[in-house]
Amino acid sequence: MNMDSNPFKAPDARVADAGASSGEFLPDGQVVPAGNGVSWITKGWEMFKQAPGVWIGVTLIFMVIMIVLGVIPLVNLVAALFAPVFAGGIMLGCKALEDGNELTINHLFAGFSNNFGNLVLVGAIYLVGIIVIYVMMFLIGGGALAGATLMGGGKASAAAILLPMLLLLLVMVALMIPLAMAVWYAPALVVFHEVPPFQAMKASFFICIKNFVPFLIYGLVVLVLGIVATIPLGLGWLVLMPVLYASVYTSYKDMFIRS
Repeated sequence: MNMDSNPFKAPDARVADAGASSGEFLPDGQVVPAGNGVSWITKGWEMFKQAPGVWIGVTLIFMVIMIVLGVIPLVNLVAALFAPVFAGGIMLGCKALEDGNELTINHLFAGFSNNFGNLVLVGAIYLVGIIVIYVMMFLIGGGALAGATLMGGGKASAAAILLPMLLLLLVMVALMIPLAMAVWYAPALVVFHEVPPFQAMKASFFICIKNFVPFLIYGLVVLVLGIVATIPLGLGWLVLMPVLYASVYTSYKDMFIRS
């Protein structure tokens, strides 16, 4: 595992010309066969096998950073802000592996020296989206609780509260999914093709819509793998998470690059 005294230093592998992919870049992406939802994961697994130790190291460090940021009030907002920056670095690491270069721990931080401003802007838009959703949920939830209290003659029963809260949770998930779709490929589009943040998020959202069936299959496979990974005290996630990171890259290549 390659550790450096300065983790924010750009990796030794060349990343400035990372957008030079072997194929034609399709700004709007393309529709791919349904079965490709499985091949994204298998290709991600092949990429993981090229440097399993480093991949696990990257995953552990990323998890620790996000957990530490997430548990500190107000600072937890930084987690959402910088998540696309770390994701951009991981995408650069995947490109390095594909080009026959080494994956290093420093790739996790490569986004801080490659299109940092645009990656942070993606994070800022994502953060604003999260805040808007939570404010909406707070207002709707408060109204639902008040209604349940009035219907209960001043006392809200557990049954009266449970149904509105479940519906509220479903609405929240329904709103978070499109936001996640918009962020899914935005870091890759920014670091490899210098697509402006909002345009990158728009392209990411619509490519997910156009490839709904492959993504559905991908999601079902990930669900099964997630259950299996959880069985051995959750340790399987140390392998599954890197495979999923790499699968984002393989699916990006599948849909945005024409060979």
